[in-house]
Amino acid sequence: MTRDLLRWQFDLTWSLADLHLDRLTTEDFLWEPAPLCWTVRRDADGTWTPDWADAEPDPIPVPTIGWVTWHLGWWWSVATDHARGREPRDRTAVAWPGPATTVGWLRGLHDEWCTVLDGLTDADLAAPAPFPWPADAGMTMAQMLGWVNAELMKNTAELGQLRLLRAAR
Repeated sequence: MTRDLLRWQFDLTWSLADLHLDRLTTEDFLWEPAPLCWTVRRDADGTWTPDWADAEPDPIPVPTIGWVTWHLGWWWSVATDHARGREPRDRTAVAWPGPATTVGWLRGLHDEWCTVLDGLTDADLAAPAPFPWPADAGMTMAQMLGWVNAELMKNTAELGQLRLLRAAR
């Protein structure tokens, strides 16, 4: 029952994400909605690098769609690494692929996550969660799946709001 509910919630949230992803234009990704914002920028070698601070700044910068999609891809990649028992990637190892291929990248992460979900047993769901909490937090894999759903829902709302604001300009 828990797995079915978590999968239903994930599929519902993804359908909302997919609605916004389908409608993004190349120009949407780097639109800066405010003077203080976080975005993704090309390095000298052409790699897209996200703005970042180890301590959350005050005030918090408004993200661009590019930054939100990088953030989504970063935490989802790391969550998938943990769920599959792989060495999790460092934040700096998850590069944003750029406006032309970001939607495909996120859809690939979706497909990989669905494979993870489909392979989980009840025992897996009850196992200790490897992420995003410390190992001794007492959280389960089912709780990690719930966190992924919540994080996806939050990022989907951010994408949608930014897309709608840009379209309304």
